[in-house]
Amino acid sequence: MVQDNGSAHTSHLAREHWQQWQSKGLYLFFLPQYSSHMNLIEAQWHQLKTHEIAGRIFDNEYDLANAMIEGMENRSQQGGWTLERFMFKSA
Repeated sequence: MVQDNGSAHTSHLAREHWQQWQSKGLYLFFLPQYSSHMNLIEAQWHQLKTHEIAGRIFDNEYDLANAMIEGMENRSQQGGWTLERFMFKSA
């Protein structure tokens, strides 16, 4: 799996699991720092932030999350891409 160096990917909690994941066949490869040109999702995040939610103020995280979902749906329709939403179980 190729990952950027985001704090969620390199946190102490994540690092504790790297060896276990590798023993199960999941290998992590990290992009060099500051390599947004190699991480294609960065361009989409930029478009989302500058076109879909730019200039908007949100009262809470729920409203922000809904705006992000709506923006991603708009971007996928405009680009003719398939969009799939994943729900993660939180602890």
